[in-house]
Amino acid sequence: MVTAWDPTTAGVLRLPSGRLVRGRGLRHPVPPDPLPTFALYLLGHEPPPVAWESRWVRWPDFWLPSDHAGTADALREAWMRARTERVEVACAGGYGRTGTALACLAVLDGIPNREAVAYVRKHYAARAVEMPWQRRFVSRFR
Repeated sequence: MVTAWDPTTAGVLRLPSGRLVRGRGLRHPVPPDPLPTFALYLLGHEPPPVAWESRWVRWPDFWLPSDHAGTADALREAWMRARTERVEVACAGGYGRTGTALACLAVLDGIPNREAVAYVRKHYAARAVEMPWQRRFVSRFR
């Protein structure tokens, strides 16, 4: 049986439903146990292999994902899996793309689009969702 993230761990975002998702920057070492059971990696290049199940979304730094429909599908998978698994969402720095993805997960969890960025900035990182077009992506996410 998989146990959830410790909600007090750095980088863990609690969504209104109670789902816990860890955001992080891949530039930093993997935090100590527990490890994720599923990860969504948001990078412009394929990530290195990991010991857990993962999915890659081609998403260049400071931009938007290359495939919006595929990204929406990956985010829905991450949100669904977060109900019973330790899900990690990560990009290189852990703020722009990761924050954007976490805000989209908040929308899936019931937060209105116009409030999702503020929610993530308050509960995850004040620097989350760095670019205006990333904020617009969240505002239009379905």
